[in-house]
Amino acid sequence: MSVLKIEALRKTFGGLVAVDDLNFAVPRGSIYGLIGPNGAGKTTVFNIITRFYQPDSGRILFHDGQEKVDLLDYRVHEIIKLGVARTFQNVELFNNMTVMENMLAGGHTALETNFFQEVFRLPGFGKKEKEARRKAREVLDFLNLSGRENQRASAQAYGMQKLLELGRILMTDPEIMLLDEPSAGMNNRETGHLASLLKSIQQEFEITIFLVEHDMSLVMNICDRITAINFGRKIFEGSPEEIQSSEAVQEAYLGSEDE
Repeated sequence: MSVLKIEALRKTFGGLVAVDDLNFAVPRGSIYGLIGPNGAGKTTVFNIITRFYQPDSGRILFHDGQEKVDLLDYRVHEIIKLGVARTFQNVELFNNMTVMENMLAGGHTALETNFFQEVFRLPGFGKKEKEARRKAREVLDFLNLSGRENQRASAQAYGMQKLLELGRILMTDPEIMLLDEPSAGMNNRETGHLASLLKSIQQEFEITIFLVEHDMSLVMNICDRITAINFGRKIFEGSPEEIQSSEAVQEAYLGSEDE
């Protein structure tokens, strides 16, 4: 069963076709990769899924295990409550807030408190905030970030900031995580640790992971299935082994011999 299904998706910017009749499905519980050369339309696809862009046509079907909805019927701020969370190419943290405060901000949508509970800190809010802090500490421990709770996010090394961003997503209890270039800016050691961590997240939290990534070694190491696109169109879909042997994928990245 797929948790996310893209059907006949198309997006143009003026006369430029960024996404062209794109179709694929992300199986529940998998680590799924979307690859392609620079400008292939990968981040545009993410931006459509998370409702930052409105497509010209197509459907984005999301299945949370109970019901199926078209994400195009929802607004940006509603997507995360459905169980769809994402990161961006650049780290997006509240730099002047502490590590713990960033984690609690990530879990804010799950608190389900009303305005008066939060403003006047009524008993219902206190109980839920205590539970959120307990959960945050567990996630930080899982990410090996324990002991940094009261440190500013901006004081963390870049690799640690990337981990904190993952932690903030885990606080939302997502069904699927969309990771846009998760290894960007990381060295080989950090990328190796990230690969192990993403596998652990998939297994421990039973979360589907859908990533856009340029580091092919990372993609081939952790992905169960991959879709390759070029100029917004799907050129191949298959296992890492099938992707590596695909002439269409090799040509997209390296260019044809006739060029």
